[in-house]
Amino acid sequence: MRNLSDVQVVVLMGGLGTRLKHITENCPKSLADVCGRPFFDYQLELLCAWGFRKFVFLIGYRADMIEEHYGDGSRFGISIKYSYDGEKLLGTGGAVRHALHYLEDDFLLIYGDSFMDIDYAETIYRYERGKAAGARALMTVLKNGNRYDRSNVEMDGGRLVIYDKHNRTERMDHIDYGVCMYEKALFAEKADDEAFDIADIQHELSLKGEMVAQKVTKRFYEIGSPESLAEFSSYVTHRFSESHPAVFVDRDGVINSIVWNDDIEQLDSPMKVSEFEFLPGAAKALKKIQEKGYYIFVVTNQPAAAKGKTSLAALYDINTHMRESLSAEGVDIDDLFMCPHYPKELPGSKEKFLIRECECRKPKPGLIYMAMRKYNIDLSSSFMIGDSCSDVLAGTAVGLATVFVGRLKCDMCRMMGDVMPDVTVSDLAEAADVLPPAGG
Repeated sequence: MRNLSDVQVVVLMGGLGTRLKHITENCPKSLADVCGRPFFDYQLELLCAWGFRKFVFLIGYRADMIEEHYGDGSRFGISIKYSYDGEKLLGTGGAVRHALHYLEDDFLLIYGDSFMDIDYAETIYRYERGKAAGARALMTVLKNGNRYDRSNVEMDGGRLVIYDKHNRTERMDHIDYGVCMYEKALFAEKADDEAFDIADIQHELSLKGEMVAQKVTKRFYEIGSPESLAEFSSYVTHRFSESHPAVFVDRDGVINSIVWNDDIEQLDSPMKVSEFEFLPGAAKALKKIQEKGYYIFVVTNQPAAAKGKTSLAALYDINTHMRESLSAEGVDIDDLFMCPHYPKELPGSKEKFLIRECECRKPKPGLIYMAMRKYNIDLSSSFMIGDSCSDVLAGTAVGLATVFVGRLKCDMCRMMGDVMPDVTVSDLAEAADVLPPAGG
């Protein structure tokens, strides 16, 4: 899989923002003030944190203001090229076609008026995996239930059946999230001055089975109206301006059961969605933690794909299934950080890009540092909950109070060094009980 630094990001920023006229009469929508900063700064920083470095901004209305603010991108540690709309409005697809001379063979496309916090490494992985099987595009989709506009995508498990924003059916319970990847060739087939909507290409690809999906679980924010701008401003204040305590939770053996693996004849992590089963009381425990006012971050080592036991896609599917299932129970996992790496190549290893020394595999604290880069966390009031010595060591390394799940296994911790958990409990439910209210 390519490094994200090698992937080009194309940003649609030419909209007029007519519903925000009191703001956009003085600046483009992407520069609308949100808590003292331009709106798109938040999305750009998120993309930079993931490692993207190459950008093309498709600009039109008040283009000079966008170029003046972002320049060549060097102050952000990136490079930015600009494609300017002409006098004729070409639509979203035409704007991309107009920038064809800047586009690389494959590119990520996003909207400059939306904040989309997803696993972008999964996006690149699923696109490349789909392309190897004959797909030409990827669409991120959210199980929507008509919450954030009308649903327009029908899914069958993880397969995208049809996308159609004009002819919606009752079977459509997902929505186009706003992050896509495309082959450049799809746009090269159009005339340079042809006006068309990207949705037309997406619909055609879905009918041909040439567009794969990435299911995401965190809602998107857009600023198309005064109400949605106010909603995002409130979110920004909570996430970036205010410091909040967090609970970092290991997954296997804490949230879900360890299962029997016939291939290795021993207990192991689930290798597919059908093997995933919540431990008794786990969902209620997470809800209690959430109600006490903590961020909930799942931090999990998952080396099975690197070892050749399953695919990385299957690991992503399990995480998505877990988050969707918890959401149905009223539990929102704020984020999930997974280390899929393993330092040694084994005979069955297939996805060899996963085999490497890394800083995210516990007991190293890299997964916790990832969360710290994305959120404003009060570490002094935060906790790590896990069932292994590596969880305790990772939490201790950044100053978290640690809660060890499983009294028997803690005997092993005593033989592994001087680092001891602050609290030992029997399960996640007991852990939730012993945590004080956030800020208490």
